[in-house]
Amino acid sequence: MDENVDGAIADGLRRQGLNVTTTPEMNLLGATDKEQVVFALSQSRVIFTHDADFLRLHQRGVEHSGIAFARQGNRSIREILQSLLQIYNSQSLDSMRNHIEFI
Repeated sequence: MDENVDGAIADGLRRQGLNVTTTPEMNLLGATDKEQVVFALSQSRVIFTHDADFLRLHQRGVEHSGIAFARQGNRSIREILQSLLQIYNSQSLDSMRNHIEFI
């Protein structure tokens, strides 16, 4: 989870049994978006974010393990959780590599 994501989303995913990390937990507060992408790639983790800068990194061809993106304020926490669980249940790590899911 990117630092701009509500912690309740990470908590909700964990209650569903997903292994989730957040930017603060990984001591990445203040890290650049590219540094976060590199970290997530090294850990084979998909990034969930509201930050469009990650979309620009994708457009520039920066390799990543996958990005799930939702514009801030467009969805409730419940809707975001449902969408992320759907992605988790329907996509593999291989299919998410260098792929963006918009929710």
